Amino acid sequence: MQQNPEDLAISSLGTSLKNCGIGATSTCLATFLTFPIHKIIFRQQIHVFIIREAFSQLYQEGFLRLYRGLLPPLLAKTIQGTLLFGTYDSILGSMMPENTNIYQRSIAGSLSGAMEALALTPFERVQNILQDHRKDSKLPNIQSILKLFNSYSFRHKFQLGYYQGFLPILMRNVTGSTLYFSFKDTIKSAFLDTDVPKWISAFASGSLSGMVVCFILYPLSAVIANTQSQIRVEKINIRNFIDNFWTSRARSLLYVYRGCSLVILRSCITWGITTVIHDILKEVQSPKK
Repeated sequence: MQQNPEDLAISSLGTSLKNCGIGATSTCLATFLTFPIHKIIFRQQIHVFIIREAFSQLYQEGFLRLYRGLLPPLLAKTIQGTLLFGTYDSILGSMMPENTNIYQRSIAGSLSGAMEALALTPFERVQNILQDHRKDSKLPNIQSILKLFNSYSFRHKFQLGYYQGFLPILMRNVTGSTLYFSFKDTIKSAFLDTDVPKWISAFASGSLSGMVVCFILYPLSAVIANTQSQIRVEKINIRNFIDNFWTSRARSLLYVYRGCSLVILRSCITWGITTVIHDILKEVQSPKK
């Protein structure tokens, strides 16, 4: 029996909302589990510490401060999961839902990445300030940071406040989403003719694609962390900031990539779990033919 347009629209909306919920739940859980790793990575990016030094600093601060700055990434990951999978699936479904190619997946991934950057930059900005222990005394909580940003003029509220570092975040998210969805489906297709369980192929595809994306984009992520941890400076010239950042790292990729090993570990866990949950529940929700 053929459904009328209204029923099809309601069904499509319901499916999209379920996919968004799956993505939000899985990314939130992964964020909570891997947040201590993320915090060690941030300290390495800011202070050029080795893992032992970053861990020692967090240990001295105590367990109660370990999850300081967790709320912004939790909120951000909820939105990220919603936008990443909801936008991607909607755009891809409007193209050619039965037979998509890598070009179409790349377009859908880049658009979902742009939506991500637009929505999540303020969250990442607050998170990076909270995680910088040098700001503890002047900006001890989220309320103090928001109060500072709101004290700026309307233009500076966005340039120096909520959206400082937006351009490199846009570049990172668009590139990352494009690569993730392109690699993920390509890797999954390699398991089609094997006896490997679907959840293992989903975890492998998510982990490997997340690892590759984070390794490629790690230098840009380090620049973003340093850019967004700045307070009350003039509008940052990204080119000059990158030159200064490169100089501060002794013009060595070894120092630029300090913390990369933990990024890879966190990305493998995060995107592996996220991909497994999303793919399994999406399959369960798909109408049986």
